[in-house]
Amino acid sequence: MTIVSNDPSWWPLINSNILYSYWIVTAGAVVVYDWVLTLGQEIELIWRQRWSLMTVLYLIIRYIGLPYSVVSILQNMPLVSLTDAVSNIIYYAISGTNVVVAAILGVIMIARLHAMYQRSRTMLIFLVIIFLAVNIACGVIAAIGIKSCCSRGADTLWHIYVQLWI
Repeated sequence: MTIVSNDPSWWPLINSNILYSYWIVTAGAVVVYDWVLTLGQEIELIWRQRWSLMTVLYLIIRYIGLPYSVVSILQNMPLVSLTDAVSNIIYYAISGTNVVVAAILGVIMIARLHAMYQRSRTMLIFLVIIFLAVNIACGVIAAIGIKSCCSRGADTLWHIYVQLWI
């Protein structure tokens, strides 16, 4: 049963949540707009070239953003009513996607930096160690957030997790 409160102390929080939902919808629209604008160039420059690991990683990053934006919009729109089960599934999907995207972007960055440093083995080892340390820590934080998600709802760990990615 929904409890309706007419307490004015909640109004700033309600207004900030509404503003946040507007920003999420705007960001999702910008992602789709960018995808539509650059689709012709992408077909010409990416899809018609010889495929490599970097091409596949680029396409995964590129196309995971569209469903991610849709899910984020659905999760944050106040007019869309979600059940607890659907909210948990969305939370799991967003958390898992954040970890996977960060790992793929890390691999792409390591490959680019390794090439920039003339294939230095020392630099590669350094980059891989930093990559593993950061991604293991973020994966553990995501797992803790997902584990506590069901028991306490939107908890503080989620906000800490989001701040780590920013």
